[in-house]
This record gives sequence, structure tokens and C-alpha cells, in this order.
Amino acid sequence: MIEPLVVIVPAYNAEPTLAAVVKGVRRNLPAAWVLGIDDGSTDGTRQLLRSVSDDTIEFDTNRGKGAALRAAFEAALQKGASAVLTIDSDGQHDPAFAPAIVAALDRADIVIGTRDLSGKAVPRHRRIANMISSAATRAVSGGKVRDSQSGYRAIKAEVLRKVHAVGDRYEFETDFIIRAARAGFSTLNVPISTIYGSPSYFREFRDAWLVIKVLWRHRAGIFKR
Repeated sequence: MIEPLVVIVPAYNAEPTLAAVVKGVRRNLPAAWVLGIDDGSTDGTRQLLRSVSDDTIEFDTNRGKGAALRAAFEAALQKGASAVLTIDSDGQHDPAFAPAIVAALDRADIVIGTRDLSGKAVPRHRRIANMISSAATRAVSGGKVRDSQSGYRAIKAEVLRKVHAVGDRYEFETDFIIRAARAGFSTLNVPISTIYGSPSYFREFRDAWLVIKVLWRHRAGIFKR
């Protein structure tokens, strides 16, 4: 398995679920360095991150997931990471799949933990939104992305050094995939379980509009391929 590995855990008001996520990461990836990012939480997330992570990045105000990931990627490169794994702190990503996602970096530059969004447990509006977003992302990137909204990803350091995505919120992850594909990096999907229950901070209209703007910005790629 690729090492050294930095596991990035962005967190915003995730106190109820955070400890279990990090505990699961350490159980499944015992050699990994855990970097927690507090994105301006107003509950006990910051104090908890300090106790369960190897290091933390702390924002005094909420700046968005994209800003958190951008800061974490830079810190991971400074740490000398060969790869990073991003995992959400809301408990919707099962850490048991982490070794398989990281191991798949032997076959690709970016590996996405891909959910089966066809089940009844997935809210209908989330299923439709993700389906449309993923299809559009494939069209503009030429990639094989099946779950563009999944934040469960392993990424090689080379990609982090060369891809400079824009956006401070959820659109950052879509922009990153598109720019990486345009730069010639490969993407692989690894199936993971679909867990819903904890509230998501994805705002359906605001964040969906930001993602649409990213796709529109890159629309010319459809005709260049």
C-alpha cells in the first residue's frame, strides 16, 4: 500500500460522529497520519479533533469544504505524503473500505469510493441530483466518474501538485475531478456501502448551483475530445 499516507478529515459541527470515523480510520489504516480540519464549527468538534487527530487545521469561521480541502492538500504535501485519503466526518463513509480505496491507487491516480445510489434508502432528490451531476462531469472530463459527489477519495501526491482546483465549497471536488482528467490523470471507481442518516451540509440549491457553474465553465471540453 502506498505510503506515507495522510488521511484528511474535514469537519463542521460533526461532534456526534467524528470520533467513530477517526477510530475506524485508525483501525483500518494504522500507519496513516490523520489530519483534521475544523471548518469553523460551533459545537465541540474542534476540541474533539485535537484529541483524535495527529494534527489539525482550524478555521475561525466557516469557509467551506473546498477551502478546507485546499488547505489540507497543501499541508499533506508539506508533510511529504505520497497520497491522501479524504473521508467525511458525518459517518456516511464506512472506514472499512479505506484500505481497498487506497490500494486501488496501484491502478489509477484518483480513486473514488462510489456509492450505489439506486436504493430506496437514498433520498430521491439526492439520487437524481447526483446522477445528473455525475453524467455531466463525465461528459466534460472524459472520465469514468460514477459518483461525482462522493467525498471518499484517494489521490496521489503528483495529482495534488499539478491540479489547482477552484471554489471554496462543494463545487471544488467537481472542479478537481475535471481538471485532473484534463491533465491526463486516471480515475477509478471502487464500490462502497451507502449510508444515510446523519444530516448533510450540502445545500441542495446553493451548492447544486455552484456545481452547475463549474460544469458550465468546463463545457468546451465536450467538443474538444
